[in-house]
Parts: sequence; C-alpha cells; structure tokens
Amino acid sequence: MAKKKIYVIDTSVYLTDAMSIYEFGNNDIVIPLKVLEEIDKHKKRQDGVGSHARKIIRILDEFRAKGNLQKGVRIEKGKGILRVKGYHPLTELPSDLNPNLADNIIIGAALTEERENPGRKVIVVSKDVNMRVICDSVGINAEDFKAAQVLDKDSELYSGFLKVLVDDQIIDQFYNGESITLDEEIQSNPNEFIMLVSNSNEKKTALARYVNPNSPLVKVVTFKDGVWGVRARNKEQSFALDILMNEDIPIVSLVGRAGCGKTLCAIAAGMEQCLSRDEGTYKKLIVSRPVQPMGKDIGFLPGTLEEKMMPWLAPIRDNLEFLMGGDKNMLDMYFEKGLIEIEALTYIRGRSISNAFIIIDEAQNLTSHELKTIITRVGEGTKIVLTGDIEQIDNAYVDQTSNGLTYAVEKFKKFDLSGHVTLKRGERSKVATLAAKVL
Repeated sequence: MAKKKIYVIDTSVYLTDAMSIYEFGNNDIVIPLKVLEEIDKHKKRQDGVGSHARKIIRILDEFRAKGNLQKGVRIEKGKGILRVKGYHPLTELPSDLNPNLADNIIIGAALTEERENPGRKVIVVSKDVNMRVICDSVGINAEDFKAAQVLDKDSELYSGFLKVLVDDQIIDQFYNGESITLDEEIQSNPNEFIMLVSNSNEKKTALARYVNPNSPLVKVVTFKDGVWGVRARNKEQSFALDILMNEDIPIVSLVGRAGCGKTLCAIAAGMEQCLSRDEGTYKKLIVSRPVQPMGKDIGFLPGTLEEKMMPWLAPIRDNLEFLMGGDKNMLDMYFEKGLIEIEALTYIRGRSISNAFIIIDEAQNLTSHELKTIITRVGEGTKIVLTGDIEQIDNAYVDQTSNGLTYAVEKFKKFDLSGHVTLKRGERSKVATLAAKVL
C-alpha cells in the first residue's frame, strides 16, 4: 500500500478557496504557522479574499475543538491528518534564499517534512507560479491548486456559437418561417446561437438561436433602428443584442477583447429597456465593476460612495455619455432620479435587487465566491449581465480558468435562463483592434 502524501499548503490556496482543506483525499496536510500569520493579514478585507481568510480561520478553530492541532487532527472520517507546526527554515534552505520571507519559510517547512518523513512524498501546493518555480529549483515537488477551476488550461471557453452544415433547402425553409429543429446527434446548449451553412454553398447561411430539443430554431432578432442608437456591426454583436433584449433570459455573459463592443451593447440594451419605456420591466439600470486596480493602487479616495466609485466606473460613464450624445446634464438627471445607479460590489451582500437591469463590468476580476454573492442578490424581474475579457485579469488570486466570469459561463451554459456570446471582432477603432491583436 502506497504511503500517504504530505501536502504543505501555501497561503494563496486558502485565500482562493477556504474549503480546499477538504480536497486532498486521505493524504496529510501540514500548515506552517507562517501561513496563519499571512492569513491573519487579510481577514479584515471586504472582498472574496477576506471572506476566505475568515472562513479558513473558523474551520481551523472547529478542528482545534476536536483535538491538538500540533499533534494532528483527523480532517474527516477515514481521511488524512491535519497538523499546524512552527518551523526553523534556516537550517533547511539554500544559503542564497532569504529565510525571513514568508514563501521561503513555507518552502523550508516542506524541506523539514521531507527530512523528518523519509519515504513519503512531500508536495507544496500554491497558486503562486514563482513559488512553484523556486520549489522545483530546490528539489521540492510543487503543484497548482486546481479544484476551483472549471476549465482545463488546454480547453477553450464556451463560445455560445455553433456552425451546422445542412441541406440547401433547410435554409430556404427556415427563411420561409417553417419549423426547423436540430438533429438529435448535434449537441447544443440552451440559447446557443447556430449558423446554418448550406452543404452545397458555404456562402448561403442563416442565423438562429437554439432553445431546447423540443422547440424549433428561433430567428435572431435584428434591430433595424438599433438599440438606443447602437447597431450591430457583426454577427456576434447581433447575437449579444438579441439575448440582451430578451426578457426571458435573465443571465447574460459577454466575453471579448478590448473594443469588441460588449460593454457598449450591454449599456445600450439596459438604457433602452430602463429609460425609453414608460412601463418597462426594469425600473433602473445598475452598473458596477470590481475595485481592482491595474498596476500600483493610488490609495484611498475621498468623497461620497458615488465619488469614490467614479474613477473605477469612468469607462462605464464614457459609454453612457457616448450613448447620450455627450449630454452630461441629461446623464446627471438620470443619476439624480435613481434611474441609473452606481453600486459598490463591496456592499452588495444582503441586498435583494428587483426589477433592475444590472451590468457587472470587468467580471473576470471576480472570484467564484464573489460572483455567487452578486448573482444571489438578483430578485424578481431582474436581469444581470456579466462582461469582461479573460485575457486581462488584474486579480492575483484568479486566472483564465478559475475567475468568476469563466466560472459563470461554464456553470450556467446548460440552463435555459442564461445566454452567452463571445465577441471576437474589435469595432472601437482600427488602432484598438490592431493593439488588441499584436500587443
């Protein structure tokens, strides 16, 4: 029988997923005291990282009630042992590694475990790429924590779009209004957009939306006069406007590179449905985004909540002003009347938001925990739109496979309450499109 492994878990793992402690099967877990010290620094944060910090502290306190953490406490029935220990890494670390750095102390703990437990495999688990590289350089096994990932690194994010080859007459029948359904062997998700392509003439196509196996394909709604003045410039934007304006799809996600129009389409659809109808379904437009700086943070900002949030929401305001034709007075009036509302995600917990059109921009910087908190605030008659670019992530605790936006796209794709579109073409300007492509 193979000996149980010993996992030395880095702080970054607990700050990403407090429940990670239960993800290592029958193997043993070691928590260096330095990890607890690092976790303690984050417990007062009012975001997902702070929430995970507080949660893992409570979990360890529950274990403490079951026994002595230093001697070891069983994690669950039939599973491994959890130990919390202090270490003196100076005697274990190579001389050119600083023994006072937190990461090096944790690596030193792994080296100590390896020396004290000959024959057992010791593995450092960390979300920190550089820490894993250092582990490898000193001969310690290191792994990334993957339990929170919903997408393999070699897999592509669900695009919400599928090409299907059909007989030429099928496309004619579809345009004539006849009921067309997909063959049973074609695997498709609810509200996935379908391009029917003639197998005799690839230029003969039709755009449709799949609903479910028992329903015929639905024509994509085209808005000849645009949506609040915004007209689709490509098929992906047509798809986006179709589901954004569909009140039967309350969860929408839009993913795409800078300049593809995802935020502009979302705001235009929100303004069309909130401001241009006397008795519309949505009574107000709520916009927000994670407070996640790119580069060095400038520190605390003065003023009211709206004034504090305004720098973060400047891109949203730019789009609002553009759609208002540059009329700042009209925009300010909508803010004063509460028809357009700025919401800080930090304080959204506990709210129940009904009859609103919510836009969460830059959702790729959210953790799955933060995303769950936001979406569970949605009340009756509310539509929520998540936009972002998974190639531009500023949050150190998530990546392309584990961020909240990817999590939402992959988890919701099989449900008819949701729709997703990946926008590919840049439409902002030739400069922006070229920059997104080559830089």
